[in-house]
Amino acid sequence: MSRLDRRQRIGEDPAKQALELAVCERDILHWVNAWVWTYDPREPVTMLPFDLFPKQAEFLGWIREREKAQEDGLVEKGRDVGASWLCCAYALHGWLFRKGYQVGFGSRKLEYVDEKGDPKSIFEKIRLMLEYMPGWMFPPGWRWQDHSCHAKLINPANGATITGEGGDNIGRGGRASIYFVDEAAYLERPQMVDRALSQTTRCRIDVSTPNGPGNPFAIKRHGGRVKVFTLHWRDDPRKDEEWFRYQKEVKYASDPAGLAQEVEIDYTASIEGVTIPAAWVRAAVDVQLPATGKNIGGFDVADEGRNRNVLISRRGPVVRPPADWAQGNTTESAWRARDEAQRLGLDVVCYDCIGVGAGIKGTWNTSERPLGFIPVAISTGDTPSDAHWPDGRSSKEKFVNLRAELWWKLRVRFEKTYEYKTRGVRHRPEEMISIPNHPQLIAELSLPTHRQTDTGKIKIESKDEMRRRGVKSPDFADALVLCFARNDASYEMTASKPAAAAPRGVFNDPEVGRYGGGRDPDW
Repeated sequence: MSRLDRRQRIGEDPAKQALELAVCERDILHWVNAWVWTYDPREPVTMLPFDLFPKQAEFLGWIREREKAQEDGLVEKGRDVGASWLCCAYALHGWLFRKGYQVGFGSRKLEYVDEKGDPKSIFEKIRLMLEYMPGWMFPPGWRWQDHSCHAKLINPANGATITGEGGDNIGRGGRASIYFVDEAAYLERPQMVDRALSQTTRCRIDVSTPNGPGNPFAIKRHGGRVKVFTLHWRDDPRKDEEWFRYQKEVKYASDPAGLAQEVEIDYTASIEGVTIPAAWVRAAVDVQLPATGKNIGGFDVADEGRNRNVLISRRGPVVRPPADWAQGNTTESAWRARDEAQRLGLDVVCYDCIGVGAGIKGTWNTSERPLGFIPVAISTGDTPSDAHWPDGRSSKEKFVNLRAELWWKLRVRFEKTYEYKTRGVRHRPEEMISIPNHPQLIAELSLPTHRQTDTGKIKIESKDEMRRRGVKSPDFADALVLCFARNDASYEMTASKPAAAAPRGVFNDPEVGRYGGGRDPDW
């Protein structure tokens, strides 16, 4: 039913109006889809119905979950996916229907919060939503001249307010049920804002496009301590590859770093030496590739200071959504991983056997209980394999250790997938990769950097080095690296010894041997 039809059906009937208000109070998604409008000056008709697409509806539910749990959240977004309008709609719904509800909005400048006549400002968005609501939905006693003030909206019927602040004054205006910090990555003095908001609300939602890797927003995003929601352009059904191509070739033709940051949600656009660029990672999301061969898993074990175990599985080049769970002792982690591997039907599980992984190895190798899969212990600190690369060098000559070699092998897969997706270069499917649309996995894959040592060998940034620049250990990415650690054919050699590690040095992978060619006209 259209908004006009719904208005006509309800008309001036008080009973129908009361029923509709009750439905709207209970269901914010119904309220937005039925009554809320947005503004877009680029369209011939500038006022448009706010028809939520699935990811936007999920986002409103995610905010509600953060508020119920009384915890902070962080929203990373690309440009023009409706994040600000969604926050405004959530705030206005609470203002209409929740007694005493207090919402705060803050941004680096007060004019971004409220500038009369400028719909880019937050409060003008909210006022536009109000203006297009039917009169019977307004609070009893509402008067524009009295209750719509600068950076403040007052509900005279239930005492709810929406207030706004800018600059260093963010968080100084009193307690709030929920507080939205707009473009949080661009705050001039974020530490001052953090201190102020720590006593203002129990539910703070930071919303922003990225602004490089070193600011508190980026550190918080990758620190693993707050829930994260991602609104990417690929989540928007109005946008497709043609839209992105126009952004790349026209709007951001002279600013590729801006494209990466503003559109692709790339925190590393300004960092040199990113091992797997974010554009390569995004190109590999949900690529249609044949899933063949064994079910293989990669298990990253949580240690002290990390609170998640991660098990990722694949068939051939197709990766399935990760399973993750809270940190426990190594025995608990070993058996939980066994249960998850059996649930996923895995034939092989690769895991790093150094550090806490040694406990996993001990539990699995000495257990009399059947595992149901082949455990493959991998020591990533070992010397690289004997494989040779297209530049003529062996892995021992090219990499500092096995960890660097494994990350580079994964990089090659993503690069080939990117070439296929963006330029139509035909590589063999088994040489590429398809990953699920999992925000944490996508974000972590572009975190580690690499450099060349004095001897010319490639070294991947260590976990300790990442922690020193405020980035938590990339558990999901490390699990994926382990998932692709060995050529599938090498697992046949371990089938008769289910409790033993796969033999070292088996790295005759197709992707290594064919790198630099990779074009298959028959595929």
